[in-house]
Amino acid sequence: MPSSATHKVVTFGIPSYNAAADMDHCITSILEGSGYAPDIEIIIVDDGSQDETPAKADEWEARYPGIIRAVHQENGGHGIAVLSGLREATGTYYKVVDSDDWLDASALSTMLTILRGFEERGTRVDLFISNYVYEKVHEGTHQAIGYRTALPRKKVFTWNEVGRFRPDQNLLMHSLCYRTDVLRAANLPLPAHTFYVDNIYAYVPLPRCQTLYYADIDLYRYFIGREGQSVNEATMVKRLDQQFRITRIMMEAYHLYDDVEPARLRSYMMHYFTMMMTICSVFTKLSDNPDAKTWLRDLWHDLKAYDERMYRHARYGVLGVGTNLPTKAGEKFTVGAYHLASKIFKFN
Repeated sequence: MPSSATHKVVTFGIPSYNAAADMDHCITSILEGSGYAPDIEIIIVDDGSQDETPAKADEWEARYPGIIRAVHQENGGHGIAVLSGLREATGTYYKVVDSDDWLDASALSTMLTILRGFEERGTRVDLFISNYVYEKVHEGTHQAIGYRTALPRKKVFTWNEVGRFRPDQNLLMHSLCYRTDVLRAANLPLPAHTFYVDNIYAYVPLPRCQTLYYADIDLYRYFIGREGQSVNEATMVKRLDQQFRITRIMMEAYHLYDDVEPARLRSYMMHYFTMMMTICSVFTKLSDNPDAKTWLRDLWHDLKAYDERMYRHARYGVLGVGTNLPTKAGEKFTVGAYHLASKIFKFN
């Protein structure tokens, strides 16, 4: 069995809550895709699970003690589990893989070859980006999200070299593999017991990433479509307060036009933040929570007070205007446009 002292190129953090039914597939995909390589590390974070997850995590560690570690904690939610994995990581790079998702074997092999090459040549890359695939298992369909029209390929590059991102090309947690020291330096403000923290994970560290590399490989397989899943529309409506909480944290992370120097990164981050404001606006209209409209009004008010330039871009751009139309007819148009977009881009 490989020694745990072996230098780790990459750590895969697997936040796991009541994940007994799915975690074996996830872990096996990483082990097999890496060829059981001693220079990878898998940290299973048992987030206070009530099922067989703790026992399974310990069994995996016992089988592969040089590669897999089990961490047990009181239930803190997805964000706290992500941070626990990051705290324990010894790899140069850190990638989160949710317990019900998996990695493609061929793509993972390619990724490891590239990362090992960086290590051997002493090339510092702060962010490794790859494609992800929406796997709608129950429908038997899948949709790959790639970045070949927005990012240079087969080279280390900076934000000044990126192109324009389409609305379906946001850099999500699934596509990101950060350098561990960069991610730690970001001091991620991930709140406990809150969904949608992956948006903070995919936003706050970006200005710290000076060098990037994009591999046009379909690495991450994102299982989607399960009833009760956090991105399911009904679930998002029910958890609207958490969406507002995450959006506020992102709002307060930066004064984008003062704090983010590369213009193309600033433009991308402004678009991402506008998308978050749009989601709050749309789901307020879908919600029957009597407080939702007050939350939205207060959020827009606070954004204007915090940074008027960010407010103007978010509120008076196409998305801001289109999702905040007055009257019942305007609300109906907004909801219809959202449902059309979800069919086109297949994001839930």
